Amino acid sequence: MTRIADGTSAGATSAASTSAAATSAARSGSEQRAAGSPVTARRRRRWVLPALGALLLALGVAAACIGVAGVAPADALAAIAARLGVGASPLGAVGDAIVVDLRLPRILAAAAVGAGLAIVGAVMQALVRNPLADPYLLGVSSGASVGAVLVLVTGLGAGLGALGGAVLPAAAFAGALLALVATLGLAGAAGGATPTRTVLAGVVVASAASAVVSLVIFWRADGDAFREILAWLLGSLAASSWSSATIALVGAALALPLLASGRLLDALALGDSTAGALGVDVRRTRWVLLVACALVTGALVSVSGAIGFVGLVVPHAVRLLVGASHALLLPASGLAGAIVLLVADTVARAAFDPRELPVGIVTALIGAPVFAALMLTGRVRS
Repeated sequence: MTRIADGTSAGATSAASTSAAATSAARSGSEQRAAGSPVTARRRRRWVLPALGALLLALGVAAACIGVAGVAPADALAAIAARLGVGASPLGAVGDAIVVDLRLPRILAAAAVGAGLAIVGAVMQALVRNPLADPYLLGVSSGASVGAVLVLVTGLGAGLGALGGAVLPAAAFAGALLALVATLGLAGAAGGATPTRTVLAGVVVASAASAVVSLVIFWRADGDAFREILAWLLGSLAASSWSSATIALVGAALALPLLASGRLLDALALGDSTAGALGVDVRRTRWVLLVACALVTGALVSVSGAIGFVGLVVPHAVRLLVGASHALLLPASGLAGAIVLLVADTVARAAFDPRELPVGIVTALIGAPVFAALMLTGRVRS
């Protein structure tokens, strides 16, 4: 575990260091077996971020080429460069539109949503010290679903022209914020936002929001509205445009400050008492990070719907590569999450042509067996 310096007394520091060492030793068994010798583990950690970054770029180029209208990688890159004012595109107007206006926004949205969900998932697992924690733990996705379903059922934004496309993400984000306020308010009213109370409050809010969604669908949804609602609830990037990709990129950018919380999360992972002895304001830190995670999740879900398993499985899988230190776990999880969702979305739109699967189905088909394998091998823990 990462050592965290503070201004506490020598006795408190010694006790905290002893506790940290004991906790680290208790956790290290299976990680050391997976990583090999300490020297091998250090070498692996040096190249894991560059390797994941290079893989993400390569898969992004491949995704721009894959589809009903196949495009050579060089032509796809030339079309993107031409749109930026560099050189000329060899594809023509139709080919340019396919690559730059249809596929590229979807690629960026998938990478941004995947990265943000994976980072938030890793932070949530540390905050509540629960290996089953994911970005939707606070009921944010269910609240977003209420806002989105109300827009789809009532047709709000249909007559607003160019602004109409922003109504659904805005309503979903508003629903996510209301769910966050309800969760934190309920946890606080129950005696304080401890990890256990926060989780329970999130379950209550999510259940209530899901009931509202079901009621609205039962009474009002039919035809096209029902199909749109189903696709949104399952998680889909099929409607991605430059506006939705921009929202996703902003959401992912909001997750970047979370990367600086590695040392705080390492301290919280040792327990509230030890973290307090190390100089961490546990209550304030937990509230700030919970609110930040909920805001990021709300922004991402407003674009993609509730895409499952990315924020749950990716942090556990990445932890096998880089260890438990959040300073490396968080950025590695972000890159891995972007890769996973980009691959899943490419499969969803290309593997079953002319039909397209909601990407949430693909992530569930991938994530469920992977998580089961991690669990059966004892690699899943808080």
